[in-house]
Amino acid sequence: MPTPAKRITTPTRRPAKAQPAITVGAINIRVRPEERALIDQAAVLSGKSRSEFMLEAARRAATDAILDRTLFRTQPAAYAKFQALLDAPPNPNGRLRKLLETAPPWE
Repeated sequence: MPTPAKRITTPTRRPAKAQPAITVGAINIRVRPEERALIDQAAVLSGKSRSEFMLEAARRAATDAILDRTLFRTQPAAYAKFQALLDAPPNPNGRLRKLLETAPPWE
């Protein structure tokens, strides 16, 4: 009688992190211990180093600040049409009705 085939298992490995680009400079900030602890906790929960977490948060905040001040130019007729679409009530549909009838999770 033939022997059953052995099942070969391999350990689960985390995907390798991409090699970071060579850094050119440093940014130093002063921080209170409680702020550092908060940042460290968030970084750990995100699976990132403190530097990775802070750089990502700063990059996101910088992008938001720039985009908040971006000027879009358009013709008056196109802007009036855009305003009308924003001011118009949404078309009723089942998904919207279900959303509005669902109690929020905090209640």
